[in-house]
Amino acid sequence: MIAIDLGSNSLRMIQRDCSKKCFLNQYEKLVKTGEELHSHNRISVGALERILKGFEEASKVFDFKNEDCVAVTTEALRRASNSQDIIDKIHQKTGVLFNVIGAHKEAELTLLAVDKRLESLGFRGSFLLIDIGGGSTEVIFKKGNLTESKSFKVGIVTMASKYPSREKMKKNMQDELLEIKEYIQDYYEREGQPDFFVATAGTPTTISAFTQGMKYDSYDPQRVNGSTLDYFTCKKALDSLLELSFDERASFVGVGREELIIAGVMIYASFFKLFDFEHCVIIDDGLREGLSLSACAGTLNLS
Repeated sequence: MIAIDLGSNSLRMIQRDCSKKCFLNQYEKLVKTGEELHSHNRISVGALERILKGFEEASKVFDFKNEDCVAVTTEALRRASNSQDIIDKIHQKTGVLFNVIGAHKEAELTLLAVDKRLESLGFRGSFLLIDIGGGSTEVIFKKGNLTESKSFKVGIVTMASKYPSREKMKKNMQDELLEIKEYIQDYYEREGQPDFFVATAGTPTTISAFTQGMKYDSYDPQRVNGSTLDYFTCKKALDSLLELSFDERASFVGVGREELIIAGVMIYASFFKLFDFEHCVIIDDGLREGLSLSACAGTLNLS
């Protein structure tokens, strides 16, 4: 079966053999779904064209017509005034019908994948998980069998659109993260600080790969899963990325992500002090993997 996640920044797909319980082919493309959310509250024509181009490319790998397919979309389509029109057009062109899922369902499926990966790597205990997306950031807590999550409208695409310069973004970062800070403080007072801090999604995985010398076309999720980062490594990586030429930076972070990664690193680096952790465990698995795991298990409920 094929699981598809259309986020505010990327279109991500993965194929899973449900009987053998293993992942097969995968595909990812930067589509910048949410590029006009901040300014026009809608999905642009350009974004739709990039999404459809992604499906055209992916059709060389996946058989969308003859294989079971489950597709979800998140913050950008939750907020856009023309979301239904975009979903209908994608369906007409590709045959794939997207479901707009809520923030809690997004967090639940992401946590499913991350928790399974952490378990396979031998990590035990309570944890705080962040998923920095293009249009929102999900903050998720897991303590034993209890989970709690909240979504915040802080994402790398929306922040980059709102603050075109690094200086303006840095100046306003604390105000942008105030709601997250208050939520974290409230949770810590109620439940105590978790045992460890975990991050998934493109920004932390890209930083981990960059610090290990991996370029975009040689990215290896096995080397990223279970790796760790700290605040100073993130700051050093940001400085190193800024020193690179535009083309050199693209070779590490991917074409089209050259400027977005700067916003992502600035947001992510802020979380170390905000959450009071020195180190963070990086996990590559996310929403698309959780979606496929749940669909294969027959437990998927998108309502």
